[in-house]
Amino acid sequence: MEALQPVKEQKANQVITVLSLAIPIAVAILLGIRQKVDLGPWTTYLPHLNGIINSITSVLLIVGFYFIRQKNIVAHKRTMLAAFSFGALFLVSYVLYHLTNESTPFGGQGWIRPVYYFLLVSHIVLSVVVVWFVLRAVYFALSGQISRHKKTVKYAFPIWLYVSVTGVIVYLLIRPYYTH
Repeated sequence: MEALQPVKEQKANQVITVLSLAIPIAVAILLGIRQKVDLGPWTTYLPHLNGIINSITSVLLIVGFYFIRQKNIVAHKRTMLAAFSFGALFLVSYVLYHLTNESTPFGGQGWIRPVYYFLLVSHIVLSVVVVWFVLRAVYFALSGQISRHKKTVKYAFPIWLYVSVTGVIVYLLIRPYYTH
């Protein structure tokens, strides 16, 4: 049985690497598609749903951090798996929105414009990076490799929290420019 462990680890690393590359590439391709799919006007409300999802994810990340500081491992695990699930739901909703709708341009002027674009660019760059860290953190936790999980979350947690919170801030800044 010992000989199988490195094979499982190698396969898990391959899946994590493939997903970490495929997700941002797929999102970039979808953003570049000019011909949008018409699924109806309900899709115009997805950015608002995404703002809610990111808000919930941010709260769950903070609550999960609190639980692990309290050594409440069961509550921490449940909370972090919920945050991971909301992150996956966000990704589906985000892709669906951009598959069906043009991107909304930011209309703000003055000092808020560079602030918005700094937050947006840092959010996008780190959202690409965080996928690999989060997938590894979840894998290590679920496979019982707690010391590796702890090492990974030193990076995953602050990046994920930043991405989640800046997602909410970017949404609030662009919200006035949505048509729905």
